[in-house]
Amino acid sequence: MSMLNAIFIAPFTEFEFMRRALAGALALALGAGPLGVFLMLRRMSLVGDAMAHAILPGAAVGFLLSGLNLFAMTAGGLIAGFVVALLTGLVARTTELKEDAALATFYLLSLAVGVTIISLKGTNIDLLHVLFGNVLALDDQTLLLIAANATITLIVLAVIYRPLVIECVDPGFMRTVSSAGGPAHLAFLVLVVINLVSGFHALGTLLAVGIMMLPAAIGRFWARDTTLMILIATASGVVAGYAGLLISFHFGVASGPAIILVAGALYLCSLLFGRVGGLVRQLFPGRHLEA
Repeated sequence: MSMLNAIFIAPFTEFEFMRRALAGALALALGAGPLGVFLMLRRMSLVGDAMAHAILPGAAVGFLLSGLNLFAMTAGGLIAGFVVALLTGLVARTTELKEDAALATFYLLSLAVGVTIISLKGTNIDLLHVLFGNVLALDDQTLLLIAANATITLIVLAVIYRPLVIECVDPGFMRTVSSAGGPAHLAFLVLVVINLVSGFHALGTLLAVGIMMLPAAIGRFWARDTTLMILIATASGVVAGYAGLLISFHFGVASGPAIILVAGALYLCSLLFGRVGGLVRQLFPGRHLEA
């Protein structure tokens, strides 16, 4: 029993930085999991990845002006994310370039500009911090920001849940019966940006979208109902955060990549054994047609 305690519980009871990291990982899972499910259902998975890179130049400008200052980097990241989203929509509507191509162009430019800005002033350590984060170094301000963003996300999602679900299933019907689809979509994109900023502080710009999309993909292999999918995605994010931090602590692996690797392992298990479209279930279907 003492060995199990030393492996699974003691790191969090004995070290404050582990408790902070766990709290941050849980808050990220609560906020990002449901958003990832809706991104996947709306076939916008790559939008999340692109927006994660799009926030980098703003955060880099904040870093250039104030160093690793939470407020400056958060404000810069939010502004950059919204600017890229608006420019993408503008280009897609005023030219023949499709929205996905416009978004890919802007996010690649954003990533290059952000890395260049950071490399002008910062060190390689600063660059690694921005690209890959450091969930083990969360301070009170950053933890409160992540928790506040997760709380806002859950409250707003509760308000716009019905129009989001209806638009995922039948956007044409949604436009016919209600005008709430447009505002709900805009609010949803705002939530995606603020949660990517939260993920940026903990996991860095390259891994922030992982805690959003991998749990969503896991949920898709186990459920067809949207609510159940969200619950499974959130639980998967929580498990990935907890297990990833333990792996990081016991084996000296970088914490952010460890969390995403655990989520990836859960995804592979779901791909093989998931009850909705899992490979094993497709190869060996049950005798469900028999009386």
